[in-house]
Amino acid sequence: MKKILTELKKKEDSGDKICIALIGCGQMGSSIVAVSDNYPGLDVKLVADLEVERGIEVFEEIGYKRDQIKICNQRDKAQKALEKGKVVVTEDAYLSGKIPAIDTIVEATGSTEVGAKVAYKAILQQKHIIMLNVETDVTVGWLLKNMADRAGVVYTVSAGDEPGAVMELYRLARTMGFQVTALGKGKNNPVDYYVTPEDVKEEAKDKEMNPKMLCAFIDGTKTMVEMAEVSNATGALPDLPGMHGPKVDKEDLNKKFIPKRDGGIFNNDFVVDYSTGKVSPGVFVIFTTDSEHLKQNLSFYSMGEGPYYTLFRPYHLCSIETPVSVARACITGEHTINSEEFNSEVAAIAKRDLSEGDVVQGIGSKDVFGRTYSYKEAQEKNTLPLGVSQNCKLKNEINKGELITYDDVELDSNSFVVKLRGIQDSLKD
Repeated sequence: MKKILTELKKKEDSGDKICIALIGCGQMGSSIVAVSDNYPGLDVKLVADLEVERGIEVFEEIGYKRDQIKICNQRDKAQKALEKGKVVVTEDAYLSGKIPAIDTIVEATGSTEVGAKVAYKAILQQKHIIMLNVETDVTVGWLLKNMADRAGVVYTVSAGDEPGAVMELYRLARTMGFQVTALGKGKNNPVDYYVTPEDVKEEAKDKEMNPKMLCAFIDGTKTMVEMAEVSNATGALPDLPGMHGPKVDKEDLNKKFIPKRDGGIFNNDFVVDYSTGKVSPGVFVIFTTDSEHLKQNLSFYSMGEGPYYTLFRPYHLCSIETPVSVARACITGEHTINSEEFNSEVAAIAKRDLSEGDVVQGIGSKDVFGRTYSYKEAQEKNTLPLGVSQNCKLKNEINKGELITYDDVELDSNSFVVKLRGIQDSLKD
């Protein structure tokens, strides 16, 4: 981080700041604009959102006047506006990759369809792409990461979200030579698999959130996606479909999030899971060591008597940390976390009784929620990945709580993420 801070300060002093385009100006996206204004050496200069007024408002919040904000959907006009020191607001999610002045793109829509297309185009146009959209990465991230590597640009999931924060602890533990046995996060409420956007409409309004987004948090989908991301980055697997999700407080994590043979709950030795106890908004890594000398040291440093120990990060700052991933990508060429392999899959589960002919509305809807499976088991069961469930048409009746398979649906043939997933599957077969 010292090198990154030094280089950012140089960019600030020289006026050669990293120019960022933000795609999606919802709760998370608007925070990125606000916090980037505090970071040295980088600026959000373009916001893409279907609600243009949201982009205008967030630029006004950090001091821009209306005459300094250019509203347009054309590349040349946007480029000229940026050259004149103005900022740009556009309805076109795919415009930013065409603009020479843009250095990197942050995707924050939460839509796998938009996220896949934005990332794909950014890579083709040799722009770094930072995904505050884990849903896309657990669906087609392996392909996008490989494309980016070959194009010489950085494709990465953002710092600040739980997967990035867990990865930080995991790398620390592995660098110190410890054996990691579990990686996890806290969930701040019990899972309600069958909650609908209508059920949370008022709460979402109070929190200034999209009801579907809030629904995806409460029904567990976001947790499934986040821990699948950690699995795909590290090789750890869910111990069982959907994970355990026990109510365990921080001080007992290293007593319960361990193998059964040592008094814990896991059948396997290297797992991803989550707790609904007093852990959120923290993340954790459970590790062990065979060294008696290190066990004595860990006891001396108040890590407990072992044989399992907890590395704990009591916070994750979501979009506030996203610019760290931007700086890391542009300055050092490093990524934060990616689906290096597909170890886990988030499968679609029926949230209600679905009839033949029903069109599924995807993540956070009244129709489906996500459940994490090992990729091997998902392949054996032919599960429908949640990330391609949007607008698929049911060919069979599916009962509430049942797993949806590829055989049960007719996929949306016009969907870009469906096409990209098809390419990815053909390459991994």
